[in-house]
Amino acid sequence: MSTDGGPIEQAIAKRDALRQRGVDPYGKRFGVTHWAGKLHEQYDPADEATLKTAEPVRVAGRVMTMRHHGKTCFLHLMDYTGRIQLYARADRLPDFADYVDVDAGDFIGVSGELFRTRTGELTISVREWAFLAKRLRPLPEKWHGLKDVETRYRQRYVDLVVNPEPRQVFLLRSRVIKAMRDFLDARGFIEVETPMMQPIPGGATARPFVTHHNALGMDLYLRIAPELYLKRLVVGGFDRVYEINRNFRNEGVSTQHNPEFTMLEFYQAYADYQDLIALTEEMFVALADRLLATRQLAWADGTIDLTPPWARLPFFDGLGKALGIAVGPDTPARVLEEAAAARGIKVPPHDPMKIWKEVFDAAVEPTLVQPTFITDFPVELSPLSKRKRDDPRLVDRFELFIGRREIANAYTELNDPAEQRQRFEEQEKERARGDDEAQWLDEDYIRALEYGMPPTAGEGVGIDRLVMLFANQPSIREVILFPHLRPEAPEGHADAPGGRDEVPGA
Repeated sequence: MSTDGGPIEQAIAKRDALRQRGVDPYGKRFGVTHWAGKLHEQYDPADEATLKTAEPVRVAGRVMTMRHHGKTCFLHLMDYTGRIQLYARADRLPDFADYVDVDAGDFIGVSGELFRTRTGELTISVREWAFLAKRLRPLPEKWHGLKDVETRYRQRYVDLVVNPEPRQVFLLRSRVIKAMRDFLDARGFIEVETPMMQPIPGGATARPFVTHHNALGMDLYLRIAPELYLKRLVVGGFDRVYEINRNFRNEGVSTQHNPEFTMLEFYQAYADYQDLIALTEEMFVALADRLLATRQLAWADGTIDLTPPWARLPFFDGLGKALGIAVGPDTPARVLEEAAAARGIKVPPHDPMKIWKEVFDAAVEPTLVQPTFITDFPVELSPLSKRKRDDPRLVDRFELFIGRREIANAYTELNDPAEQRQRFEEQEKERARGDDEAQWLDEDYIRALEYGMPPTAGEGVGIDRLVMLFANQPSIREVILFPHLRPEAPEGHADAPGGRDEVPGA
């Protein structure tokens, strides 16, 4: 079929022609009996006798490629499980002329029998077909695909159609989350849901997003963490509890940060952070064995080995190694500043806590490629953690780093309500001094602790970063379906990525 105008105008003309022939260009229900991936799984190894006796199949999906050879036509159809080849002949398909007039990107449904071509490819011989949906915008050209990174993120729906790698990443992400659920469920943990809008944002050191509830006449905050609600449930008798949750932090966007992200957070009563070190090793190894069938993960230009036991590095030992001096919680700020300056690390003056954080981020974290538990944090950086019995300047806490990224954070929970109030009050002073990431005093959480919370350990695992690790992806945007971006320039604007036609009359 020929028509004037660009590709979109041609597609609109085809859509209108379908309507004139009495065909709904946006289709109706089509009863699918089989999926492409399952057909390949079942019948790729089958012999010819098995194929001849196989039942007819009905599949549906998007047309990806077409090879028209006069009286015969080969298509590749893609559904959510993969692709399968279709074969049609003019002498067996009454509306063959309409069939070969479909475009790459259109949706069709077909029924027919399985056979194998001379090249050995599993194929469906089409007996009947139905038009299901007309695409108006053409898919990106076959050999170049969708390469512009920003366009890939903004138009993920196109990225998933034309680029096979993102599809595999997000299928892996789904399997990771399911495997985590299975792992925890098998160990007696209960999955729950806690509020995403909270009157007090707690459980993490972060700047929240704020909204307003008109009926209640009050500000609410998108949660920065579910921690304080999950620990309320431990108080209530849920001894093993977890949530796979969305968190929101009003912070910068980078290859490791998105303002909306996914966490697994879980709590285990009658345990401490050492128990969670063992559990974390066990969980990650189980995930790798189940999903990747290996503990040797490709990473950048090297390999990460998940075989336990993993390295342990006390926080101040890491700082001391980076600065070349002995460092402890009482090391004066002046000494830290001089050592940092000697190694070219710029740090804020006169504040040991900020110096610790800056040196760790700049000089310790980049060295943590293989799985490493950073332990024994200072109490000043851990307002919800229990102090160490043998050194109350430190807390029972670890952060897990793999591939130079923090993957998990865990600690033995502070369950003394009086000390928790004191820690909150210290955080309130930091807020008064201008730290808008300091934690708030939550009176109801203190009240919950006053009813009694058993010794408990809790952990948060960054699911986005874990998928980055398992999929060997350098950016968090590659593992989030719809990452946050700056507003898009209008189509046709000089700043818009690529040149795209408008859709007249659509």
